[in-house]
Amino acid sequence: VQLQASGGGLVQAGGSLRLSCAASGRTFSDYAMGWFRQAPGKEREFIAHISKSGGSAYYADSVKGRFTISRDNAKNTVYLQMNSLKPEDTAVYYCAASRISALVARLYDYWGQGTLVTVSS
Repeated sequence: VQLQASGGGLVQAGGSLRLSCAASGRTFSDYAMGWFRQAPGKEREFIAHISKSGGSAYYADSVKGRFTISRDNAKNTVYLQMNSLKPEDTAVYYCAASRISALVARLYDYWGQGTLVTVSS
């Protein structure tokens, strides 16, 4: 699976962004999808996960209630809607695909290249 993330940028605190991740190469609906982020000097952090069908989602406590993960299997795309952004959300955001439902990075099989989100105070 090839993954291409997009939608990052500079936004003020309190603002919103929507990230997209387009998949190609394999059957998209065979994979659960996740979003992770990595801030400078920090380890990669799990953000959100969505099941293969899109019927269930799971979020890290740090983004729960502010971020929403969704997918459109007809368009081979997963999204991350980010609202009420905070400066501490600044990071490179990565999408990833897994054959199983997983919340840890090492269980994901394929990764996108990352898109930078910068939240100014």
